[in-house]
Amino acid sequence: MSGDISDIPGAVGDVGLGAAAAKSVEPDTGGNGSDNHGGTGGETCLNCGTALLGAHCYNCGQKAHIHRTLRAFFHDLVHGVLHFEGKFWRTLPLLAWRPGKLMREYIDGKRARYVSPIALFLFTVFVSFALFSLSGGFGDIDPEVKGATTQELQASLNEADSQIAELNAQLVDAELSPDEKAKLREDIRSATTERDLLERLVDASRGATGDSSLFRPTVTINNETPSEGEEASETAQEQANSDAGGSGHSLEDVWDEATSNPGLTVYRLQTNAYKLSWLLIPLSLPFVWLLFPFSRKFRMYDHTVFVTYSISFMTMLVVAASLGAAWQFWPLVAAPLAYAPFHLYRSLRGTYGLSRFGALWRMVVLSAFIWVALMLFVLIMISIVTTS
Repeated sequence: MSGDISDIPGAVGDVGLGAAAAKSVEPDTGGNGSDNHGGTGGETCLNCGTALLGAHCYNCGQKAHIHRTLRAFFHDLVHGVLHFEGKFWRTLPLLAWRPGKLMREYIDGKRARYVSPIALFLFTVFVSFALFSLSGGFGDIDPEVKGATTQELQASLNEADSQIAELNAQLVDAELSPDEKAKLREDIRSATTERDLLERLVDASRGATGDSSLFRPTVTINNETPSEGEEASETAQEQANSDAGGSGHSLEDVWDEATSNPGLTVYRLQTNAYKLSWLLIPLSLPFVWLLFPFSRKFRMYDHTVFVTYSISFMTMLVVAASLGAAWQFWPLVAAPLAYAPFHLYRSLRGTYGLSRFGALWRMVVLSAFIWVALMLFVLIMISIVTTS
């Protein structure tokens, strides 16, 4: 991802989408008092029809006063994005400096005053992706990397062209059986799809504009029409493959495809990571549970709140470090890295009421668990992007 100014509209759109997604799971607890007119009796809620007893419907929560002005519409937009009712600004300082207090109070029931963990997580993920797009990831550490990546992609493109030409030449061999021809056609289709993607990546790395010709395959499959017997054989072969191996991708196949073109794999990971970032939550939960095995005092809900808030803040630290790397302002890289273990320690101690020693050793163990969870996440991501 580049840091060009042309990325700004998309980045702003990602922020807005993140705010909308967060707002959709965050209950509205009220808003500006100037909007709360009416509803003192004798009226019904326009949403559910319940008799109103105040400024809000006690059944569905909708405001009694419904506006229809453009000014009020933009007020709702700002209100939704920034949580102007105060929840965001109450949550963020506590999450940064007293995370244990925030997590413990939310678990114990003080939830209307804070942004919920999942809403903050969604907002953080989309904002971080937008900032990554603007900053160009972790920055241009080596100015030759971009050129090397372009050369690598071009070499892969040339290799793909040669492979497709060779497969097409094999397909016209009259001595091939129907099963062999069916397999060759499938190989050509896969190679052509990969080749088209490589061509778009090469043009994008050279700064080419989005010409529609990039989306038209330049290498086509041999147009030989299969006979009815070949079609039946293809169907039988596909069914046999499905019954024998499911998707047909073994761990060895996934690894070979990922390592054959690491530049392409990294590009795919960058463009898909934020979509599956929620997987970090279920991946982390078993490791947190292992810190308190078979404990009746702490339930899985407690661990989920702890994990979700912690991942949200750690994502913020990663974004800050990436911005520092992009700007080559190294104190901004070092500070988040140094603060992360301390934040984890304070989170554990405050959330679970641990002693200093209990929080310290759990912080060390959990730090190791975090790397294991991240490795599992990366492996899952590689498996998905290389088999899709």
